[in-house]
Amino acid sequence: MSYRFRRIAVVTALLIFVAVPAYAYIAPVHAPIVDYFRPPKTKYGAGNRGVEYATLSGASVTASNDGVVTFAGQVGGELFVTLQHNDGLRTTYGYLQRVDVATGQRVIEGQQIGTSGSNLQFDVRRGDQYIDPQTILGNGQAHLVRAR
Repeated sequence: MSYRFRRIAVVTALLIFVAVPAYAYIAPVHAPIVDYFRPPKTKYGAGNRGVEYATLSGASVTASNDGVVTFAGQVGGELFVTLQHNDGLRTTYGYLQRVDVATGQRVIEGQQIGTSGSNLQFDVRRGDQYIDPQTILGNGQAHLVRAR
């Protein structure tokens, strides 16, 4: 095997390794995305810190990955659930019609955590930084990610 060919093989293997997330999450609902991730320019600026799905009211909302419920309740009159996952990510499911879990409860991927209103907001955070949820969803597409 030539040196050039080996070098290409190593670079390709590294790209494949980096492109596949350590944990593939599933979408919390089966519905189209109607508003995509648009990070704000400032901490409190306008934007969309997650994705918004157009759901039918009462649709099942499921945990995107195994985790522990760190919050389940009302914020500003709206219902939200936040899960802490083993890889350090936190997912938040917002504008729910009903919450089916309690703080401290362990959930598994695909388990119903509530039902949606007319739209579902889905956010992902690493620490205090919001990240694009589509970069972690296991939808059969590879996404290049920058190592931190």
